[in-house]
Amino acid sequence: MRARDKVTVRALRATLAALDNAEAVPVDDAASRDSALENAPVGVGVTEAARRELSERRVVDVVRAEAAERLEAAAQLTAPAHADRAAQLRAEAAVLQRFLDDSGTA
Repeated sequence: MRARDKVTVRALRATLAALDNAEAVPVDDAASRDSALENAPVGVGVTEAARRELSERRVVDVVRAEAAERLEAAAQLTAPAHADRAAQLRAEAAVLQRFLDDSGTA
């Protein structure tokens, strides 16, 4: 962020959000609808959602999927009017692939 590298910042923010989503534990909708208001928990930390711990392999898979998603989207942008956006997506994918290569898990 300090280097003002917008491509890298955009790619990393999106990937961190994807990792955050991958850590989320699915909520059972039926259980949340059946609870009465008077039985609702009250106090500090009750709104915290349960999270799961991702293995290193799963983190690499999420990062790899984010890079692949960008490359696929760039490939679909074939019109000349979308050349700039396609180039941005390819640059973001390159940033993510560089992190995969640096970790030795690519």
